[in-house]
Amino acid sequence: MGTLKKQLRQLAAPIFMEVALVMLVGFVDTLMLSRYSDNAVAAVGLDNQIIMLVFLVYQFVSTGAGIVCAQYHGAGLRRHFVQVVGIALLINAAVGLFASALLYFYAEDIVRLMGLRPALVPEGATYLKITGSLSFFQSLTFAFTASLRSVGRVKAPMLVTALANVVNALGDYALIFGHWGFPVLGVAGAAWATAISRIVAFACIAFIHFRTHIPRFPLAWFRPFPWGEVRNVFKIGLPAMGEELSYCLSQVTITYFVNKISTDALIVRTYAVNCIMFVYLFCLSITQGGDILVGHLVGRERYTPAYLMGNYFLGRSMVITLACSVLLAAGGPWLFAALSSNPEVVRLGTIILWIDCVLEVGRVRNIFACGTLRSAGDAIYPLVVGLASQWGIAVGLGWLFAIPLEWGLVGAWVAFAIDENLRGVILMHRWHTKGWVGRSFAARTT
Repeated sequence: MGTLKKQLRQLAAPIFMEVALVMLVGFVDTLMLSRYSDNAVAAVGLDNQIIMLVFLVYQFVSTGAGIVCAQYHGAGLRRHFVQVVGIALLINAAVGLFASALLYFYAEDIVRLMGLRPALVPEGATYLKITGSLSFFQSLTFAFTASLRSVGRVKAPMLVTALANVVNALGDYALIFGHWGFPVLGVAGAAWATAISRIVAFACIAFIHFRTHIPRFPLAWFRPFPWGEVRNVFKIGLPAMGEELSYCLSQVTITYFVNKISTDALIVRTYAVNCIMFVYLFCLSITQGGDILVGHLVGRERYTPAYLMGNYFLGRSMVITLACSVLLAAGGPWLFAALSSNPEVVRLGTIILWIDCVLEVGRVRNIFACGTLRSAGDAIYPLVVGLASQWGIAVGLGWLFAIPLEWGLVGAWVAFAIDENLRGVILMHRWHTKGWVGRSFAARTT
């Protein structure tokens, strides 16, 4: 167990930095645009919900491939490993091209369908058209990153993400406000900065992958085509995407309700989401690192060490996440005052942060249980629980509290908290009763 803890620290630290830097891209955009206009923040906040949906579609193959690859790596099955990575790149390339074309040609129609207020449509459509049409590069980046992470090579994605952040921050500064001789582009400038940073990240991670990890994909290994590996990837990827997509769609639906409440409510939600992401940052990073180890252990059919390792990093995640959540809520008035001069935004934002302290108890359990159950091959159960709770509780009660009962954004956040905690209890029961034991792909392959 001591060796596993050391490996976890070695994996979690770079992943922590990478996830923090990924979050920082959106936060920097929001911070820069807050100096441009609150309306721009609201428009981009809704656009990012749409982009997140698209990215979830890209990630469903990458997620499945990463989990299957981790098990194959643990079992020493190199040929199967390379086949899975090749399949992930092929599928993501096709899906990425289709989604990019769709977002380019129908950006304005999509933001109108989302109920974006007419005054915000021009900026919203511009941002979505630019970032969406170039999102193809991100689809491939996800596949390359999943391949590297599955064998514990987490430093390269971290360094690439750091470079992308620098490009994005410099691009925001130059293009939003028109510094260094560039024109003042506002929201379009933020979109171009984000898109260019993702292209740079793709070029770097692809170079590293081919140079140091898998230099080539022998055609003989794909003749006949390994349809069995496609099924394995989809068996994990589709339920994983289904659960994540359900969550994201439920959030988009509630954002639609929030948009109907007031522009202030939409602004507060955008600011709050970007700040709260950093609260559960440690939980995300240690869980992703731990899931790599759990996948390796399950691939070797060492279920007891996998269970003990999971319990270990869950406990660490809970303590640190709750401490960060309380600190963020306590500093809420000063944080929102720095982001907006609107007193209502400051007041409402502070209330949301305190409610979120309760929500994070359930979120930590869900992040842990969903990721770890999938890494063990148990992907269907989190999907079923997610569908029932996210739509029955988060959306159903969210609508009831926010609209008919007129609790507004506060009511929606209370519903989120109930949903997260209910799912957390159910999924943790699955983990502790070990319903995931015996579901390893590698064991069935060997």
